[in-house]
Amino acid sequence: MHPTLIWIIVFVVSLFVLIKASDYFTHSAEKIGLFFGIPAFIVGATIVAVGTSLPELISSIFAVLRNSSEIVVGNVVGSNVANIFLVLGIAAIVGRRMKLTYELVHVDLPLLIGSAFLLAVTIWDGIFSFPEALLCLGGIILYSLYTINTRKKYENIEIRKGTKEEIKQGGKLDWKILVILAVSAFFIYLGAKYTVESVIKLSEILNIGKEIIAISAVALGTSLPELMVTIAAAKKGKPEMAVGNILGSNIFNALAVMGIPALIGTLIIPHSILTFGLPMMLIATLLYFFITHDKEVTKWEGWLLVIFYVFFIGKLFSLF
Repeated sequence: MHPTLIWIIVFVVSLFVLIKASDYFTHSAEKIGLFFGIPAFIVGATIVAVGTSLPELISSIFAVLRNSSEIVVGNVVGSNVANIFLVLGIAAIVGRRMKLTYELVHVDLPLLIGSAFLLAVTIWDGIFSFPEALLCLGGIILYSLYTINTRKKYENIEIRKGTKEEIKQGGKLDWKILVILAVSAFFIYLGAKYTVESVIKLSEILNIGKEIIAISAVALGTSLPELMVTIAAAKKGKPEMAVGNILGSNIFNALAVMGIPALIGTLIIPHSILTFGLPMMLIATLLYFFITHDKEVTKWEGWLLVIFYVFFIGKLFSLF
């Protein structure tokens, strides 16, 4: 079998393992958090919020450890672009006309815009240093405190149906949950390790920059959990969940997924990210702002976003 095909298979399988293991890990951690009496809104604001971005975070940490830090920024920028152009676009098409009742414009949207522009100014000189990482982590702490405070007022937000009831019925913590937590953590390690390894090998074989594979294939793969959650929410007529999931994920990516790996080592920012990927991310963020600030997302806006994503991928691989 040709080496390229072998490493493509390794990439697809390891990315799938990483995503599924992250889902099981998050679900188990959720149950454990509720069992120990942690309020549901805090579980949602911390464990669930982090869990949907776990694939991006763990693969980024492994990338730094393998001296391939350009994968980190490619993953973050690509995921944020995919979340808005592809995930929100498809959700709007499926949901046809999503009407929002929750007021985003006062705090949430400015925080999203702020996180995107903070990322932009910190990477503009081609490196992302330790002090800049601390600055971004300060931002994610601020956003987490805001989210927890907000959820105290909106405790009716669903975390996962049936989770709380399952814990109450059991009376004690099921040992199977602990086993699932441990096993899924091991598979997260394996999935992340071989996802990064396959990206490095494929970039060498195909003579393509690691950041290009990260901003396209890795970013698309790690955005699949957000895509599934958002489409399901749009189908069920829960636009706040669909739109909010993307917003929270993008803020976490820009601040935490960039910040945490940079505590291990300085991140190198490739020129191609600064000249194309970053401007596209800022355009996507501004479009998100203008589309959602009137509390309505139409299917026509959804189609426009999907067209932008097709252009983005096409331009990356010089198809246009």
